[in-house]
Amino acid sequence: MKKLFVFISLLAVMTLTGCAKKTPYDYSAFRASKPASILVLPAENHSPDIAAAHSFTSQVTQPLAESGYYVFPVAVVEETFKQNGLENATDIRNVPAAKLHDIFNADAALYIDISDYGTKYLIVDSETRVSATARLVDLRNGKQIWSGLATASDNEGNNNNQSALGILIAAAVHQIASNITDKAHDVAAITSDRLLTAGNDGGMLPGPRAKAAKL
Repeated sequence: MKKLFVFISLLAVMTLTGCAKKTPYDYSAFRASKPASILVLPAENHSPDIAAAHSFTSQVTQPLAESGYYVFPVAVVEETFKQNGLENATDIRNVPAAKLHDIFNADAALYIDISDYGTKYLIVDSETRVSATARLVDLRNGKQIWSGLATASDNEGNNNNQSALGILIAAAVHQIASNITDKAHDVAAITSDRLLTAGNDGGMLPGPRAKAAKL
């Protein structure tokens, strides 16, 4: 009887947990900040692929611009840091917010961390995955006003109902395609879009240049 009671109690907890609603993201700091321009800092790469930082950073301008923000040209920003002796992403993100505001006069800075980037080869298949987190900091006061994370994989939506032969053929084609194309760069575009496009669940709010923008 005691074991039955424990089992029922655990089942009830699991049911209540599954039915619990996700806590809405708190946008109060974001709304108070009302950023119009964003400075994208070089991404911090925690993956083995040395191309990850430049690849991902090159993808972020479009979703931010389409969300209604002015985005400082990434290449110009990197060159400005380089001319001032800063080429390492870690060193650049250690520059105080007030200093960044003085140099670029941007409202906010976007700090990006890449945790996964590249292709992993499995027994009969491969997966290209890109995962990243980002946080937005108001350069006028140094306060974080938003953070988010996103991931994307080229294995999303694969058909698991194929025959064994079909799975092997598809896996072979998949691996060949991953070897001859820069698949990670394409997947990074999806991750960037999910992470930074306004209107996504927990994503950024629309900027002032967006149609019918509401901050």
